[in-house]
Amino acid sequence: MGVEEIRGCEIAYERSGDGVDLAWGHGLTQSRELEDHHRLVDWSSIEANVLRYDARGHGRSQSTTDLGGYGWDQLARDQLALTDRLGIVRYIAAGASMGAATALHAAVLAPQRIQGLVLMIPPTGWEARAGQADVYEQGAKAVEQSGVEPLIAAGALVAPPDPLLDDPDYRARRAEGLRSWDPARLVLALRGATRAQLPDRHQIAAITCPTLILAWTGDPVHPVATSDQLGDLIPHADTHVATNSADLTRWSELIAEFARSLGT
Repeated sequence: MGVEEIRGCEIAYERSGDGVDLAWGHGLTQSRELEDHHRLVDWSSIEANVLRYDARGHGRSQSTTDLGGYGWDQLARDQLALTDRLGIVRYIAAGASMGAATALHAAVLAPQRIQGLVLMIPPTGWEARAGQADVYEQGAKAVEQSGVEPLIAAGALVAPPDPLLDDPDYRARRAEGLRSWDPARLVLALRGATRAQLPDRHQIAAITCPTLILAWTGDPVHPVATSDQLGDLIPHADTHVATNSADLTRWSELIAEFARSLGT
């Protein structure tokens, strides 16, 4: 584990494993620690030199008051600067939700450095992004006024993604994660997310590296429509859609196979 000052912000990170370099970014309101509770990826099964870090404003990394710094393009610049600081020249840019969007921007900003992409549950983007940004702004206002409990209560009314419908602990983990946040930091992260947008479609169409897309159904925040468009735009993309828990258990295997294919 370590901490590096990257672009005016202290970023906490950890490295593990051997093999091809892979940098993983987590989702909005998540962190390395909170992701481990969800167990979507079995890192012990993946032969790669994995860099995991907490994005600015999340986990053990520093918050910044500049909301523009939370845009996905800026988070990609953080990732590129962190990997450069750690001597990682070329790597697989990977991540879930916000982390997937960060990886996409990294591939657009520095295509010569990105060996491959793993895009897990890509978020809303393009024309659909404005509606999601409104949701995040409403969430930020609710936390400012009343703390995280209204956010937890609202989330409890929404069904889990289809592959997690049978998970009895899904809502409890979500609530525990939100309660672990300092409310002021959470407001910054949520409001910063209103500034986020995917790269333009023509920029994505110019991505030439191998790409693995992992989507799931039943989640309007991470719609299959986004993954379908990305799969159509990126020339060398392979898309897998999980509709149940059995499909979800294959994701670690798919990532492991993808990493092995680029590590040889």
